Amino acid sequence: MDGSTAEQRRPVIVITGAAGYTGMHACRHFAKLGWEVAALTRTVASVSELILLARDDENNSPEAETRNCITPYVCDLLDKKRLGEVIRQIAPDYVLHLGGKNSVPESWQSPLLYMESNVLSTLYLLDVLRPFPKARIVVAGSRLKTALQAPYHPTHPYSLSKSLQEAVALSWGALFEQSVMLAEPCNLIGPGPSTGFCALLAGYIVQTERLEGQSVTETAPFRVSSRHAQRDFLDVRDAVRAYGVLLEQGVPGRVYSVCTGRIVELGNIVERMVALAKTSIPIQWGDVEESASTEAYRAKELEDMGWKPTIQLAQSLEDMIQYRRAGKEGTI
Repeated sequence: MDGSTAEQRRPVIVITGAAGYTGMHACRHFAKLGWEVAALTRTVASVSELILLARDDENNSPEAETRNCITPYVCDLLDKKRLGEVIRQIAPDYVLHLGGKNSVPESWQSPLLYMESNVLSTLYLLDVLRPFPKARIVVAGSRLKTALQAPYHPTHPYSLSKSLQEAVALSWGALFEQSVMLAEPCNLIGPGPSTGFCALLAGYIVQTERLEGQSVTETAPFRVSSRHAQRDFLDVRDAVRAYGVLLEQGVPGRVYSVCTGRIVELGNIVERMVALAKTSIPIQWGDVEESASTEAYRAKELEDMGWKPTIQLAQSLEDMIQYRRAGKEGTI
């Protein structure tokens, strides 16, 4: 690197939810690009997990350059005073807001927590970013949102919280002239500490493999609600690249679909993953009928910016199983 390049200021990005599934991949991705990554995490325990991001995919050796690009910050997004102090210290050029809650069942148990974690935290973050009008902000939304118009019939508290998050994020950006963009990802898969359907099946497969030949009670079958339920699955690493494209090229106030545009039945996914197992995997098929639309979305606007998925579905599924075989839960 020549002297003039070395003196250039590297882009600074704040990533909330940095110790989560997508957050870990995002930290690693932007660090490898040479960006200064301010990784916000809610607990001290998560800091050690972020330090483990500085590992090479091929030989598992530390990468000094990547490691030096990631700085963890312990910050609860609902602590507005602390959040303001951290943002002022960092003075970010970019913000990727991944923090929040995303469990539908849990949202029924703690609905107010979901409003605080997904809506109020977003407002706090945008408000403390107002002194940095040039900061470009991507908020990760959800395809499970519901229309905010009468008659109001959200499917669950999580859906309501993400719908309100989208509304307040884009409205706040318009009111205060902030560069806020909304990304709506489909079902994300790939290695890492995910709690999604494919990750649960990958964990079940590896657990069953480890119990083979042992004197234990027969494992209960893995239950799939419907063989014909349809989803669009995108590798989390491709999603993170899409977020990077939006941060640099997205138009403020827009909502962007982050997806492959290909619908796959759950039965197909299960068959693919079971075929990768080293032992027989018992599956119990349900007959639940889904009322939700299975319409395929296209990430046309992202494609026009030069983005497209690069990791094949088969590779994503294999990587998920290998991740759990390696016992890397909590890291990537």
